[in-house]
Amino acid sequence: MTPVQAPAPAAAEAAADDPRVRVLVCDDSAVIRGLITRMLESDSEIAVVARAANGRDAIAAVRATRPDVCVLDIEMPVMDGLAALPELLRVDPELKVVMASTLTTRGADIALRALRLGAADYVPKPTTTAVIASEASFRDEIVAKVKGLGQQRRRLRRIAPRPAPPPPTLRPQSGVFRPAVVAIGASTGGPQALFTLFSGLGRSVPVPLLVTQHMPATFTAVLADHLDRLGGPPCAEAKDGETPLPGRAYLAPGDTHLTVVQDGGVVRIRLSKAPPENFCRPAVDPMLRSAAAAYAGRVLVVMLTGMGQDGMKGAEAVVAAGGRVIAQDEATSVVWGMPGAVTRAGLASAVLPLASIASAVTSSFGSGAHA
Repeated sequence: MTPVQAPAPAAAEAAADDPRVRVLVCDDSAVIRGLITRMLESDSEIAVVARAANGRDAIAAVRATRPDVCVLDIEMPVMDGLAALPELLRVDPELKVVMASTLTTRGADIALRALRLGAADYVPKPTTTAVIASEASFRDEIVAKVKGLGQQRRRLRRIAPRPAPPPPTLRPQSGVFRPAVVAIGASTGGPQALFTLFSGLGRSVPVPLLVTQHMPATFTAVLADHLDRLGGPPCAEAKDGETPLPGRAYLAPGDTHLTVVQDGGVVRIRLSKAPPENFCRPAVDPMLRSAAAAYAGRVLVVMLTGMGQDGMKGAEAVVAAGGRVIAQDEATSVVWGMPGAVTRAGLASAVLPLASIASAVTSSFGSGAHA
């Protein structure tokens, strides 16, 4: 592997003085580079400081311009995105890399492999330039993810410490609580958080796990496969009518709400094409509302990183029925929207860094949990 020079001190100094989120756009199509640049710069808090046509040029651009975020295409000549990713992170280990991957099974698989190799997130890219140009949801997603990741990087690298935020108001816990199900919600930054959580859980959860991650249909099957290979709870896309089994994880399929119902004393999964909630399908709220009813409140909610407040209303229903909520903390969240919403609403029993959540989940089962 070729030695890679660190960013020049002058570049780092210029970047520190720039209040905006600084972005490098790397794509082999000049048209797409231009489209993505215009989308990002429609937000005054984002500046595209460099553009590159391949991974090799992107490495040079990171040294020269010190961006906060790199939007990285996958299939490019000279050096593709997957080959460039580790080199980019060697130049700047704090760089936030967002993979721009096509809405195909292959694109989803490569994007999720990239997440495990250190990419911070992905954006599913429509397969034609015309659709990219006209797709408002693509523009909104890429702007939100780039801005959230860039602001997180800037928070973490500030030299002057900010005043410590007031400690969150936690919901008091009383009595013995043993969950009958773990329900997990996530959005922006969620796949990476789920990889960490599942790796930490191992095979130690003796109840079913229900998972809703905001992501398109092509990606959820691939995400379930990646989670299944981590040595944690076996994971698959949920199927309508099946009974959630202890120790297994059920992922909401893309564009489909995952809910559960009591059916003759047995809990069954019901998949639904009901309208989106919080602009999302799948959404976390319907999963949590249904789990609170189907499991008589014995629900442990884990709210991971994500923008917006999907899951807050559902968490209210869980807590009202006697369940509990663990929220990921702000420092380890890509976007502290969903976990922040349940925390500010006073619904969280614990607000924890991502690395501590798995042990908090397993400790809920006491001596009954098994390794």
